[in-house]
Amino acid sequence: MEPPKVQQPGEGGLNVTLTIRLLMHGKEVGSIIGKKGETVKKMREEVSASGARINISEGNCPERIVTITGPTDAIFKAFAMIAYKFEEDIINSMSNSPATSKPPVTLRLVVPASQCGSLIGKGGSKIKEMRESTGAQVQVAGDMLPNSTERAVTISGAPEAIIQCVKQICVVMLESPPKGATIPYRPKPASTPIIFSGGQAYTIQGQYAIPHPDQLTKLHQLAMQQTPFNPLGQTTPAFPGLDASNQASTHELTIPNDLIGCIIGRQGTKINEIRQMSGAQIKIANAMEGSSERQITITGTPANISLAQYLINARFRDVAAMWNDPSSMTTS
Repeated sequence: MEPPKVQQPGEGGLNVTLTIRLLMHGKEVGSIIGKKGETVKKMREEVSASGARINISEGNCPERIVTITGPTDAIFKAFAMIAYKFEEDIINSMSNSPATSKPPVTLRLVVPASQCGSLIGKGGSKIKEMRESTGAQVQVAGDMLPNSTERAVTISGAPEAIIQCVKQICVVMLESPPKGATIPYRPKPASTPIIFSGGQAYTIQGQYAIPHPDQLTKLHQLAMQQTPFNPLGQTTPAFPGLDASNQASTHELTIPNDLIGCIIGRQGTKINEIRQMSGAQIKIANAMEGSSERQITITGTPANISLAQYLINARFRDVAAMWNDPSSMTTS
């Protein structure tokens, strides 16, 4: 089925260059790429004549980012090809299904959160207008995508409705540019198993265990310094000193400079969580010139201190498990 020619919106059209990002699952990306890359090659050839580019993010990820950059008319043409390809997939899947009603085509845009207010409009007026004028369903996610300042905007409907809706969204995005810096969403790669042996960290790649960087080994060693919680129902106190006096005391930890960020978290979120959960006061000393370590001082009852230590070491274990996505080390 050949998609209809897409007209540019507005009087005289939008003679500008835009970048639109789409979030797709692996199966959707596979449909766009096609057998031996034939489908995406054909799409690229058709839109490149109009000065547009289609790029698909690399990586072994459950989700991928498809970026379309170029003049607006070429972007709409690319969206038309993608929407009609997805509709073709739906029709083919229904041939072996008892379902009688055809589900809508669904696309997910990735939009800077600072522009989402303009897409929604005052009291939801703009998004309501888009729904009514195009016949497409539009939903703007309330939460930002992980480790980013972007939100998902989901559009569902017939291909023609989706294309008209994308046109209107592009107009809004041009009229209301992003405010401030945008941290783009990067899908996390599928996790690779990590094992620890003899104080060294290894990742499993195929049939081989590959030594991991020294930083991950440091994380593991620090995490193993604290004994975890005892099982529920055990009479022995879960923490040393749990039944001792509630008199406040102080305990000091030394953490390598290059690992302190994963304890602090973005804008101090992680260290604040540890403070609230443990009830302990936790102070992190400023970096000393020439020193590769930072001092952490924990003050509170023995139980407070033990819980804070446990949570800090649990944080090291969590970061070690997420090592395959280094951006998580500094942004989560």
